[in-house]
Amino acid sequence: MKSLLLREPGKFELTLTDKPGAPGPDDALVRVHRVGVCGTDLHAFRGKQPFFTYPRILGHELGAEILAVGANGKGLKAGDRCSVEPYLNCGTCVACRRNKPNCCVNLKVMGVHIDGGMREQLHVPIRKLHKASALSYDDIALVETLAIGCHAVARADLGKTDTVLVIGAGPIGLSVIQFAQAAGSRVMVMDISEQRLDFCRTQLGVKDCLHAGNEPAQELAKLTAGDMATTVIDATGNPKSMSGALSLMAHGGKLVYVGLFVGDFSLNDPEFHRHETTLLSSRNALPDDFPKIIKMIESGQINTKPWITHRCSVDQVVQQFADYTLPETGVIKAVIEF
Repeated sequence: MKSLLLREPGKFELTLTDKPGAPGPDDALVRVHRVGVCGTDLHAFRGKQPFFTYPRILGHELGAEILAVGANGKGLKAGDRCSVEPYLNCGTCVACRRNKPNCCVNLKVMGVHIDGGMREQLHVPIRKLHKASALSYDDIALVETLAIGCHAVARADLGKTDTVLVIGAGPIGLSVIQFAQAAGSRVMVMDISEQRLDFCRTQLGVKDCLHAGNEPAQELAKLTAGDMATTVIDATGNPKSMSGALSLMAHGGKLVYVGLFVGDFSLNDPEFHRHETTLLSSRNALPDDFPKIIKMIESGQINTKPWITHRCSVDQVVQQFADYTLPETGVIKAVIEF
């Protein structure tokens, strides 16, 4: 079967590997139809992904079809379309015991810590499959990306009285926007790319878009009658942005970090205390987020239509993948077809 191997930074190889055998009692054999390309994949390609070793089969945003199910199938059957929850947790550590498997002490994320889904077939634990037979494979491949935003918004506990500033209009920021809108919050977005801001205006209906280079604090103050944002969610993974986010937050507000980078950043302690800041991080997503998102896509609450801007076949990845790392390419979300 065809498998894509990231041999080293900047070097994909299309290889032929053996098909997996029959699944064990707690596993399913799945056929991968779509793989979404996410920031983790792009960082790994550039050699800037933390907790990562080479060579690696990337891919954790999967639209898959069940080919065979183990004895403990829990109602799943061959032919079912499924989203894959790619966070393989141990089930016994302190986080798992407290119903936080997304930050398991021994967590292994497919395509990051272990080989992922950029291959035609693989085994997946049955408990990590979420049936989505009413959706297209394109839609299913977006569920995991959306789950990151869904979990971040849940961490922020947003509601109709919140004014939310989302910093960073990449795929994770876009997913945060959609769930913040679904929560009924007033949503504003800030980015350095006018192209991405225009996407937020025209495709997601965000009225208030701030360019990060145009005195955003002053503009935000005007938009909020001096209150600033009751919740700031930073999806940039940029230390300068993360440190500066506090200046955009209202007194008594919340600051949520979704983006990740390798290193340290600082906050001004007097400002941190003066605001009585609630500081949160958000990692991955919870199991219940997946069926929730599938239902929201089915009902039309979440619109996936604008997301996929680029696609290629598995045979084209070696030649095309580097283009997806370039800002001028204008990629919002690329998918690979198997």
